[in-house]
Amino acid sequence: MAHSDSDEEQEPFEDVEEENEEDIEEENLEAAEDATEEGDGDSPSEDSEDGSEDAEDDDSEPAIDITGDLLNEAFAQVEASAAAAENAGSSSRSSEPDEPIKQEQGEDLSPAPPLRLRNRPISPSGARKKALRLAKVPRGLVVEAVCAIPHPVPTNALAASHCMTHLLTGSEDGYIRDYDIFAALNSKNFLSAPQRHHTGVVEGLMKAGQHRFWWENNLSSTFPGIDEDRTLVPVHSLAMHSDALWALAGTNSGPINLFTVRHEPGRLCHTFVGHRDLVSSLSLNHDEKSLFSASWDGEAIQWDLNTGQKSRTFTSHGAQLTCIAVRPENAAVDPSATMNGSSHVDLDTKSDASFDPLFDDEPEDGQKPLVNGFTSQAGHTAAKPSLSTIAPPKGAPPLLDSQRYKTFSPDILMTAAIDGQIMLWDKRANTVGQGVGRLWISEKTPPWCLSACWSADGNQIYAGRRNGTVEIYDVRQSGRATPDGPRLLKTLRNPSRSGVVSCVVGFPDNKHIACASIDNIRLWNADAIDSDATRTKGGTQFKVIPGHHGGFISQMLVDSGSRFLVSASSNRSNRESQGDSTRTVFVHDIQHVQ
Repeated sequence: MAHSDSDEEQEPFEDVEEENEEDIEEENLEAAEDATEEGDGDSPSEDSEDGSEDAEDDDSEPAIDITGDLLNEAFAQVEASAAAAENAGSSSRSSEPDEPIKQEQGEDLSPAPPLRLRNRPISPSGARKKALRLAKVPRGLVVEAVCAIPHPVPTNALAASHCMTHLLTGSEDGYIRDYDIFAALNSKNFLSAPQRHHTGVVEGLMKAGQHRFWWENNLSSTFPGIDEDRTLVPVHSLAMHSDALWALAGTNSGPINLFTVRHEPGRLCHTFVGHRDLVSSLSLNHDEKSLFSASWDGEAIQWDLNTGQKSRTFTSHGAQLTCIAVRPENAAVDPSATMNGSSHVDLDTKSDASFDPLFDDEPEDGQKPLVNGFTSQAGHTAAKPSLSTIAPPKGAPPLLDSQRYKTFSPDILMTAAIDGQIMLWDKRANTVGQGVGRLWISEKTPPWCLSACWSADGNQIYAGRRNGTVEIYDVRQSGRATPDGPRLLKTLRNPSRSGVVSCVVGFPDNKHIACASIDNIRLWNADAIDSDATRTKGGTQFKVIPGHHGGFISQMLVDSGSRFLVSASSNRSNRESQGDSTRTVFVHDIQHVQ
């Protein structure tokens, strides 16, 4: 565009510009008429044969010619608007001095509305799980063996679907067997004479198991310790999907196999490699997308089931891990609400309320149990027990106190070691040495723990000991131990001749506990045992569950509806443990007493 030196020269320029615009319009009209006349006469429009309406439309909407100067002005306006938008965005991200500028521009400074949470309907799997839960807490339970499943070799592990339609057993011979409990109980097939002799069932009638499928637990010969001629390896731990879509089997050499169950049973999908020794226990996470495994190599590993790789390794002090368990999902109590260093006084590790003169031996040195929880000799006053604890193993995590436990989330992982240590892990903490602590144990507790589990509500831990006791810890309360960690609430004492507690399991009513020893399986009502032992109770505090007798119990499981108790017998390759296997899996019917 030309630039003038005076204002007088601008008027003729404007006149010339107006004349040029008129000439341009006339030229455009003439060009449009010429184009209409020179059009193809053989292709008229649909509205008119001679194309007159098209010409009228062209006359009513003349073409607009954009000169170079106008185009440059349009580009300049676009650039100016983009620069203004950038300035507005930078001012919104600036500090407080720029806020008045935004107010002058009239921008809306009201807070954004909160996000609306979508209420998704419950899934079919979740609806089935909810319907199968225990509806009403019974006053008592009557447990009786109704089905016996003979096995040629000891059975190390059990797993079942949530509805108990699929029951898996893993044995020393390297085979995984799938049974149908409901078909067996509803059928008229009873144990034959050889089967009765094998299972030890002498009196009464008992149903026989209904076999679905079986498959081999194989490993490739490329793994260390696997012979080329025999790739069949024993099964020492099992875990199964709630709807029986797949199952996991832990071996005696470290690998973990993933098999399909419901569709194409026994098809090997993947092998998880990470452990260096026997895999003693498996536990699925709540979403069933990750797996936790414990091994005799002293490590616990979290696996991603979508990728088949390690997610995290939990390493403590190298002792053989015997069991691993995830805190139940319905445990929603905040630990800081009760673990506040309150003045709860824990009693001696020996609960006098569980003492019974018919089954228990008299205390040594003439000591007699008193109502206050302490023992004393004849003619002497009672003395408080000492707070001494056993020396911690080398490299073991510190004792869990109330201050550190307050930082734990409800999502807790529990591991138990052969030396008696029980450790709690906060699954959120990824730093080594953080979010882990061990429970306090007395100096009288022997270094032995083969089984530990959570209660159904996730508020208590049951631990079976070598001296024939079951210790109950309450993770919501603090005890007298120093430092004050989860409280040792009470101790259930079996008869001294019963032997070690090889397996313990809790019932869905949160008060009944089944503990297995060499002689029998006992059913305890923990609520009937006072934690403060203010009074002694006469009579037997437990019931004997018939079935196994004289066999070492490897695993027990109870369904969420408290309908069945399943027990298996094996020493799980623990050569130091006493007792042999009954080579039988018993299915017990649970009757509720209201």
